[in-house]
Amino acid sequence: MFPVLENLRFTETGNFFLIAGPCVIEDDRTPFVVAEQMVSVTERLRIPYAFKASYRKANRSRMDSFIGIGDREGLEILRSIHQRYGVPVVTDIHSEQDAAMAAEYVDVLQIPAFLCRQTSLLQAAAKTGRCVNIKKGQFLSPEAMAYAVEKMRHFGNANVMLTERGTTFGYQDLVVDFRGIPIMRHNGVPIVVDITHSLQRPNQPEGVTGGNPEMIETIGRAAVAVGCDGIFMETHPNPAVAKSDGANMLPLDRAERLLETLLRIHKAAVGTC
Repeated sequence: MFPVLENLRFTETGNFFLIAGPCVIEDDRTPFVVAEQMVSVTERLRIPYAFKASYRKANRSRMDSFIGIGDREGLEILRSIHQRYGVPVVTDIHSEQDAAMAAEYVDVLQIPAFLCRQTSLLQAAAKTGRCVNIKKGQFLSPEAMAYAVEKMRHFGNANVMLTERGTTFGYQDLVVDFRGIPIMRHNGVPIVVDITHSLQRPNQPEGVTGGNPEMIETIGRAAVAVGCDGIFMETHPNPAVAKSDGANMLPLDRAERLLETLLRIHKAAVGTC
């Protein structure tokens, strides 16, 4: 078993694992609404689950973009979700100082795609001893992610996973090359496919990232068919009013049906129907 999976329930089922939650801790209510619903659904479907939300959004285009409710306030909510629901929690970090602070509250530190080559950030994350999820840069080949894994191991932390989140295609779109999943698996770490950020449409003229959420199920179906270990998605009770990345999030009430569909495809792909 990969070390990253040891604290997830239902790993014995052989199902893919799920990392899901709202983009950011935007208030003191929404994260708990999402967590409660996702825990209920994943327990019924016996899918290993970790809750994800950023306590702070550092990569924003516009000065007036929402970045969070406060670092400690957001991290305390993440800790409360872990304690209340008994699931691992995941959050982004953006600096060496963030790594040490966030590690006091969460189980998994996530390296944003734009920062996946930052050696000092990977070193700081590795030294916390926490599991680290490294998102593949939109500008990198899947083969290049071998060096991120190599850095983590060099710094003494092999508890790492890689996440595919699309590759830049022109100025305002992303594409997913599913050849990257088996290529990155050669590193001996779990491979996750982010089925919502992969559908972003960045660099829009108004300075707010767009998206193509109607394709979430399509990307998810392909990801489990090709054999990813985990699925990452952002979900919100009402994406239209979400304070970050609403344009590419899955409405919370659609999560259960989507996961049921993905499970059927997964079981067919691995021959357990």
